[in-house]
Amino acid sequence: MESAANIIITGILIGALISAPMGPIGMLVIQRTLNKGRMPAFVTGIGAALSDLIYCLLTGLGLSFVTDFIESNQNVLQVIGSLVLIIYGIYLFRNNPSRQLRTPAPQASNYWRDFATGFLFTFSNPLILFFIIGLFARFNFLDTQYRFYHYIAGYTGIIAGAVIWWFLITYFVNKVRAHFNVRSMWLVNRIIAVILLVMASVGFILGLKELFE
Repeated sequence: MESAANIIITGILIGALISAPMGPIGMLVIQRTLNKGRMPAFVTGIGAALSDLIYCLLTGLGLSFVTDFIESNQNVLQVIGSLVLIIYGIYLFRNNPSRQLRTPAPQASNYWRDFATGFLFTFSNPLILFFIIGLFARFNFLDTQYRFYHYIAGYTGIIAGAVIWWFLITYFVNKVRAHFNVRSMWLVNRIIAVILLVMASVGFILGLKELFE
């Protein structure tokens, strides 16, 4: 039970971290919160969360064929995964997400359309696989000792973490809509980038330490 609880918490953390960077989908959710209301934006985030879950499942299934390799090279993978996160964190720190902002024309809410655009917008970026692989390696998500129910719990945690993230973002933006400046997301982006860089740096150092002991 303890391992199942741990993988759920890890899954929630991974799901939130995958969703957190304020890239195009983040800006789209913010746009819809400001222009169409919280619910259309939240449904858009759920579509993005489903796309992220599919990529996580593809990553897990692909890596499951080499579990022996993962077990014997866990420290190397942690170092590589941490490097991927460091590179991604540097990119986020230097990137200004407000440049991706486009003002959509006002239109009536259509939840299916909102969901579909969130899903397709996220699914059209397969490079997220490299980020997911980095997170899986950093948090040792694919442990050879886990059984099928652990993975069910873990992937449930991932979708839950993503949904929680979009719930909080839409709630926050909706609450401060009268004072919200989209360019302030640049600061949010940098905070997220720093968190990623700190976590990745710790993983990189610990991985190197294990390799040379």
